[in-house]
Amino acid sequence: MRSKGTGNDAVERIQDLILAEGLAPGDPMPTESALCERLQISRSSVREAMRTLASLDIVEVRHGHGTFVGQLSLSPLVNGLLFRARLDDGNDLMALREVVELRIALDLSVADQLVELYRGTANPELEGLVDQMRELTEAGRPFPDADAAFHTALFSRLSNGLLRQLAQAFWEIHTEAVPLLGLAPAADILDTVDAHQAMLTALEAGDAEAYRQAVHAHYRPLGRVLDAAATGDGAAALRGAE
Repeated sequence: MRSKGTGNDAVERIQDLILAEGLAPGDPMPTESALCERLQISRSSVREAMRTLASLDIVEVRHGHGTFVGQLSLSPLVNGLLFRARLDDGNDLMALREVVELRIALDLSVADQLVELYRGTANPELEGLVDQMRELTEAGRPFPDADAAFHTALFSRLSNGLLRQLAQAFWEIHTEAVPLLGLAPAADILDTVDAHQAMLTALEAGDAEAYRQAVHAHYRPLGRVLDAAATGDGAAALRGAE
């Protein structure tokens, strides 16, 4: 007789099966019937567990094609923290500031590693992204895509995959939260563009301290916007959306 089992029990059994089978992201999962038979749990428990696992990006349901092992991304973390910021009793500015502080901490924590990876190299892709940011800024347009591409490419040489994922997750939370709060781009946003160039130049020169200074310069314009908004002096900064 099949055990109905609890939702958590079924979730754990399916996770154990993924590990035991050595399944990787993108691999097909056993069918619902096969899971019921192999794990000796009810169809309703399997369905409930799969919904939970899908919400965590552990499995991915492709309608008409079946169920696959998910990408195991940090998207649940991103969505959860964004929702937390919106619920946080009016402290959404503080929530964004905390995310920015985490981004700074991550960028600084890998200074020595990045210096070793980039010292003496030429990086036309990253140079091109900085040029793109500059052109967009001069045209009065935001540059989130170029910004994301720059940071993703910069961290791509790091061997720590989780660190790369965390950096990307906090970048996503940051860029999603800014328009939710109605924060307009900083008036001195060009300083942020210059800081991207300074970060790259410092790494190529093997200068970890110059890189750290450029990281702080990168976030300084946003910090001023957040300070102004928090003190009530940022009414102009709160009119638009990034």
